[in-house]
Amino acid sequence: MSTEVIFEIKGSVAIVTLNRPNRKNAINQALLTGLYNSLEKIAESNEIKAGIITGSGDSFCSGIDLECLSTDNLFDPRSDGKDMPNIFGYCNKPIIGAVNGYAITGGFEIALNCDFLIASENAVFADTHAKVGIHPGWGMSQLLQQAVGQRLAKQFSATCEKISAKRALNCGLVNEVVPTASLLTRAIEIAERICSVNYEMMLTMKKLIEEKNSTTFNDAIAIERKGFKLFLDSYKR
Repeated sequence: MSTEVIFEIKGSVAIVTLNRPNRKNAINQALLTGLYNSLEKIAESNEIKAGIITGSGDSFCSGIDLECLSTDNLFDPRSDGKDMPNIFGYCNKPIIGAVNGYAITGGFEIALNCDFLIASENAVFADTHAKVGIHPGWGMSQLLQQAVGQRLAKQFSATCEKISAKRALNCGLVNEVVPTASLLTRAIEIAERICSVNYEMMLTMKKLIEEKNSTTFNDAIAIERKGFKLFLDSYKR
C-alpha cells in the first residue's frame, strides 16, 4: 500500500487516510493509486462493510498538486483504464467522507464521490477549477449540483468562494458538522451503525436510492415495486 495513503481496519470498518500532510494531502499519482487500491480492497473484502475517507494533519485534501501536473499520470494513475468515477462506482459499500480542514477542487471531488459527508467545524470546501484554470474530471460539474442544486453549484463554481462547514450544512452539502476532535469518532460511530443493520437490505436500499441518478422517477419506482413483489413472493414458496 502506498505511503501516501494509510489503510486501517477497525472491526468491519475501513479507514482510508490521505497522507501527504506536508502538502496538505495534495493529489499526486501515488496518492490516487493508494486511494483507488484502498477502495477496491473495501469493495472486494468479505469482512469490510463500510469505509471512511479522511485526511491526515489539518486538511482533507487541497486538490491536485500543481507540481505534478506535467509529470504524473492523474487520469489513469494505475495504467488500467480506471479513473475516480469508475473506482467509486465499483465500490457498492457505503463510503463516508470525514472532512477535516480544506477540501479544495480535486479534494472536493473526492469528498463528493463519497456517499455522504461528516464535516469538522473547521472544514472548508471550494471549487477553484475556474480560478486555477484546471478542467474538472472527477465529477465536480455533476456531483456538486446533485448535492446543492444547480443554482448554488453555478455560484460556487463560478465564484470559487470558500464554503464554511456551517454553510455546507445549511445547503445540504454535508450531513453533520461536529467538533474537530470528534470527527473520526463520529464517522466510525455511523459506519458501525451501518454495519449493524440487515446488511443485504441496506445495500439494496443504497442501490435503489442511486437508481435516481441514472433513470427517471417513474422507472426507479417501478424497480422498487418489482423488488418488493419478488420479496413478497419469496414468502409464499
